[in-house]
Amino acid sequence: MPKRTGSAKWEGSIGEGGGTVALGSGAFQGPYSFRSRFEEGDGTNPEELIAAAHAGCFSMALSLILGTAGHEPESIETDATVRLSKAGDGFAIDRIELRTTGRVPGIDADEFRRHAEAAKDNCPVSKALSGVDEITLDAELAG
Repeated sequence: MPKRTGSAKWEGSIGEGGGTVALGSGAFQGPYSFRSRFEEGDGTNPEELIAAAHAGCFSMALSLILGTAGHEPESIETDATVRLSKAGDGFAIDRIELRTTGRVPGIDADEFRRHAEAAKDNCPVSKALSGVDEITLDAELAG
């Protein structure tokens, strides 16, 4: 299996400095700073990148699970919200909320939710994030 890489460079103090993060593939490079992470400043942050990775991984896992069960999806759209909170003297990601909508012919809402729960529990990014206190899921089947 291929290895995936990312990199970051930071310059200056935590409050006044800044940096860039980049995907090894070259598909994304962007700035980040204290303001973009802990306030509402321009740029990205590690939590936003985790959210995108989790949404992408979950959507692919759900597509695989549905297809294996004989229900090829037309589309799966997932948003992930990663919450960074104060924890002791530092910070921790304590909650990730996944919200997904699938357009899947020939399946009912209960079966869709069961498959979505399986994807949440078994996608590689969910497993990598097992230290997060809570990962929630809101799964909706589109009409």
